[in-house]
Amino acid sequence: MLSREALLVIGVVFHIIYLFSIFDIYFTSPLVHGMRHHKSPVAPPAERVVLIVGDGLRADKLFELDTNGSSRAPYLRNVIKEQGAWGISHTRVPTESRPGHVAIIAGFYEDVSAVTTGWTMNPVHFDSVFNQSRHTWSFGSPDILPMFQHGASDAKRVDAFTYPHEFEEFSGDASYLDTWVFDHVKTLFKNATQDKTLDQQLRQNQNVFFLHLLGLDTNGHAHRPHSKEYHDNIGLVDRGVEEMVNLIENFYGHDGKTSYVFTADHGMNNRGAHGDGHPDNTRTPIIAWGAGIRKPILSSRGHDNISSTWKLDQYERQDVLQADIAPLMTQLIGTQYPANSVGQLPLSYLDADEYTKAEAAFANAREILAQYEMKHDEKENHELFFRSYPRLSGKYNPQSYIDTIQQLIDSKQYTEAEAMSRQLIELSLEGLRYFQTYDWFFLRSVITAGFVGWCVYCLEFVFRQYLVSSPLTLGQPRFSKVVHAVSLLVFLVLAGMIWIQKMPSLYYAYLFFPVFFWNQVIQNIGTLRSACTLILAQGVSKPFVIVTGTLLVLEALVYSFFEREVLSIIFVLLSFWPLMMSAKAQKGNILLLVTWTICCWCTSIFTLLPVEKDADIMLVVYGGLLGLALGLGLVWLLNSQNRIETRGTWLLLTQLAANGLSIVLVYTTTVNQEKLPLVNQISNWILVVTTSAYPFIYRGKSDQDYLGRLLTICFAFAPLMTLLSVSYEMLFYVSLCTTVLVWLELERSLYQGSSKSSVRSLKSSDIRAILLFLFFINVGFFGTGNVASMSSFTLESVYRFVTMFNPFLMGALLITKVLIPFFVISSVFGVLTTSLDLSPFSLFLGVVAITDVQTINFFYFVSDYGSWLEIGTSISHFCIAELFIIFTIILFLLSRWLVGHLSSSTQTKQHSKSQ
Repeated sequence: MLSREALLVIGVVFHIIYLFSIFDIYFTSPLVHGMRHHKSPVAPPAERVVLIVGDGLRADKLFELDTNGSSRAPYLRNVIKEQGAWGISHTRVPTESRPGHVAIIAGFYEDVSAVTTGWTMNPVHFDSVFNQSRHTWSFGSPDILPMFQHGASDAKRVDAFTYPHEFEEFSGDASYLDTWVFDHVKTLFKNATQDKTLDQQLRQNQNVFFLHLLGLDTNGHAHRPHSKEYHDNIGLVDRGVEEMVNLIENFYGHDGKTSYVFTADHGMNNRGAHGDGHPDNTRTPIIAWGAGIRKPILSSRGHDNISSTWKLDQYERQDVLQADIAPLMTQLIGTQYPANSVGQLPLSYLDADEYTKAEAAFANAREILAQYEMKHDEKENHELFFRSYPRLSGKYNPQSYIDTIQQLIDSKQYTEAEAMSRQLIELSLEGLRYFQTYDWFFLRSVITAGFVGWCVYCLEFVFRQYLVSSPLTLGQPRFSKVVHAVSLLVFLVLAGMIWIQKMPSLYYAYLFFPVFFWNQVIQNIGTLRSACTLILAQGVSKPFVIVTGTLLVLEALVYSFFEREVLSIIFVLLSFWPLMMSAKAQKGNILLLVTWTICCWCTSIFTLLPVEKDADIMLVVYGGLLGLALGLGLVWLLNSQNRIETRGTWLLLTQLAANGLSIVLVYTTTVNQEKLPLVNQISNWILVVTTSAYPFIYRGKSDQDYLGRLLTICFAFAPLMTLLSVSYEMLFYVSLCTTVLVWLELERSLYQGSSKSSVRSLKSSDIRAILLFLFFINVGFFGTGNVASMSSFTLESVYRFVTMFNPFLMGALLITKVLIPFFVISSVFGVLTTSLDLSPFSLFLGVVAITDVQTINFFYFVSDYGSWLEIGTSISHFCIAELFIIFTIILFLLSRWLVGHLSSSTQTKQHSKSQ
């Protein structure tokens, strides 16, 4: 029989593996290999294409006019009016650099999990425009360029000129990164005047020039996209683009054979972050001009709210999907389409006759159809019960479409051929989608069985350990052998199906967990029967009310992911909890009950505050000072009541002194806006490392010293929280810590007023503590502003520790900031459990048993269609729900080790129960 610790370890592994299930179910890429390439037979209009990507550039910030009515990018605005086509390029989630550039350059939407590899030297392992070019010269970030160079079939085909990683600094103005790119493009063409080999290479056809401009992204992170630095950087890019165009046109003698495409990989929200599906992140600009691109068209669509806001509604705007840019560049220089491109050539951008457009659309359709056919054959060869995509089978098979389109082109019915090519593209994409979702029913069933099995198994474990003393048996061990045999047979049959159909190896793990959990549940079905008998002995109404109330609270917490205000409403309702207590409970705890009500009202404010908050150093200082004042008051109170040892008092005072130093450091660091002072940076790191060790130094000896231990933990993370705060986060931390400590005292006080034994079983009133713990966990995450996804945590909060681009260190600091409230709440919950004379793990295992009710909700909320905001939000919510339980288990185990053993009375009591 499993121990409690083993159960929690299995829970962590289970949730980590199932976290990846949404990528296998909802975001399996249609990537296929070994396909025949396609290209248009018509001679291309351009010999070279210049791709310019303003990393992190929002569409509105480029197109809008400033407060003076002037454009931040006058040259590009003039291009829209006089030279080319323009629009919005809609990106997909995750709105990060690697996925965005892959979509632009390869025409392919990479798997959502690619966000985790976007900052490492991880080559693009599929075809791209660069790979199909005769030669590509790229300039820019060392984080982006090498991916396409080393991923090319011939690395010599792609030249990458990159600056050192040390250049990517988040302090000061980062526009020098873009200046570096422009300078090195000038150097390339200057060298060509003295190097005949280079000159010949530059004058060949099917060449690509790629300018990656990272300054905007860096300035957006450091100063936010509404800052002067970001706006000025747009002007610098605009001037640089004009200079590059003049340089290139002069080099080629204005031969009219150069095409230009200006766009961005993703946008940026007002907090200086990106990654989710918010329109600020998914709307990027696209401007194309030069050879093969049509001239501006006066709009005939009437009033356009978006364009009119930018004073551009008189010029036809043609929006595209980000992957459409790759086939556009392919068509302009006449290369083969990238093999895995799913982009649809935006014909409205082309300056071409109907025959050229028809042939281009036909080549585009055949390239996407080739992917469908490869996916079709792959499934047909491996699936046990194969079902073809009905709209591309039988009479309407792919070859019939190809023959019909070719006949239309031969008979010069170009418009009809173009329309049918579009239809074939849509059918091919639908077919790819069909095969992507082919295994959905099987996988969803297995995953759901896993989550439900986990919940039931944990519930059975809790009943067996802490409620039912003598469960019913069903003919053990004979019954157990039968259950094992059936479980093994089920697993082998389903695993055989996975093996025959060549499904990913992770599917075996998905299958193992539900079989294991239900095996354990069925073996111990007697426990569930005994528990039901025991519960129903009290009557049907009370269990019904408890179960219904629990589900309603859990669904309210689910809804709080969409509307943070729900948490404020719950806080207000909780503030009236004292009115529902008995007169006896109220009598001796008036001050405590009033404090609880005030704390609930104060903490409820934070989930009403706007998600997007401007940096305000004084709010950070005020939060630190409030924590310092409350801390001193609590230390004095505990010391005067002899509830803390002398050594503990001095340690707490030392911690408070460190908190005061952190306030000074955060203020002096922020005042120096230009650069992070080295002395401050070193001091910040030393302070955080030192104070984080305090909980391990002092753990107390007296059983009544629990508050001293909890204050040590709260104070230990206060300096780190202060240094990572940019606005009201520290005020929230102080308010939350105070509220959960008052909750602990209130629960202990209520319990001390009732009869108790050294060890007791769970009872219905303990559900309250479980639900309040889950509520505080939600508050701990959403209290500082996150509502849609993890990307809404601003990078600005880590600049007091590191300013050079280091995504893993920065990510670790951001995650630590998120986890600090979790750790405090878990520690308080651990103390509360033993304060109520329960076994240390009893209440927490109850939490584990019901938490996945939320996760199952979010699993079915995940969507891969709809707006990118909806998709990004659904992914984030599921990930957050899974990470909740993973982090909560880990932090609870750690907090148990730190706070040690406690009980509600002055005598130490034994709470262990034999496994």
